[in-house]
Amino acid sequence: MIKRSVESIAGTWMAGLLVLLPLGLTVVLVVWLADLLNQFLGPGSIVGRLFAAIGAPLAGDSPFAYLLGTLLLIAAIYPVGLAVQAGLKRPLKALADRTLRRIPLLGSLYDMSDSVVGLLDRRQSADLRAMSPVWCFFGGDGAAVLALAPSADAITIEGRAYRAVLVPTAPVPVGGGLLYVPVAWVKPAQIGMDRVIATYVSMGMTPPVATDARPAKA
Repeated sequence: MIKRSVESIAGTWMAGLLVLLPLGLTVVLVVWLADLLNQFLGPGSIVGRLFAAIGAPLAGDSPFAYLLGTLLLIAAIYPVGLAVQAGLKRPLKALADRTLRRIPLLGSLYDMSDSVVGLLDRRQSADLRAMSPVWCFFGGDGAAVLALAPSADAITIEGRAYRAVLVPTAPVPVGGGLLYVPVAWVKPAQIGMDRVIATYVSMGMTPPVATDARPAKA
């Protein structure tokens, strides 16, 4: 009798733990990220003191100097973005290259930073419009997977034609797996890129095509 009571209490406690554990882990992760950002960007960090110095002429030594400096820096980036969109990206980059790259130590640091940012920029600026949504039927008539085809061209692997498809992950569609599947398995999906993203972000709650409430016939 006592053993059953203990097992019942333990089972109830475990059920509550399993419900609260994802929430607790989420809170821990958010607190950790906030602490990490505070260490690198907070008022007591080197970057934070720079922000405070920017806002000091208007706010003096008050606690608002950090906030004001941050807002001023954010606002100052916007005109640069307008200049880049107006076609001045190359002249601005050339100016930075001619000035910073000639400084011995600073030039090396700038070159390394520019390479990293350039890699990220190429990833973000990849022409997603060149990717087309497709249905990938594994086995030819098996599981249907909503994927993206980087190209309509096929490649030959051991005498068989294959196409590259990127299968995103839910709920973060920017990642996924690159697969090479037989051409016959790939069919165009008559939907837009927004629909693909919405499907994966919602983890299937937003269907890629119109649903039929009637059960399928056997």
